[in-house]
Amino acid sequence: MYRKFQNIKKIGLVFVFSVALFSCEKNVEEEVTDPLKEAEETSCDPNISFSQNINPILVANCIECHGGSQAPNLSTFSGVNANASRVKSAVVSRRMPQGGSLSNAEIEQISCWVENGALNN
Repeated sequence: MYRKFQNIKKIGLVFVFSVALFSCEKNVEEEVTDPLKEAEETSCDPNISFSQNINPILVANCIECHGGSQAPNLSTFSGVNANASRVKSAVVSRRMPQGGSLSNAEIEQISCWVENGALNN
């Protein structure tokens, strides 16, 4: 009887160990995507144009509040250029636009444009 108990105990330990081992393989956390990290990892097009790409995004999403009544004023290129890093930070962190949102592509364009010197092109 004692020998049977020892065998059952060994089988039970092997079973518990096997379950624990295989559950570790199946319980792997998926990597959480970070919009900021994704924006930095994507290739940046140096030919993004302020007039063709960036200004339409700002007009559609930012000018309602930042057209002169609230700082920073983003209604002119000089206002946008003077606050380019601030704009990038606000859209990448998704603090802005309040009450709306930009697509990942729009955020990437703004980020890339700022990284390339925020040119009036």
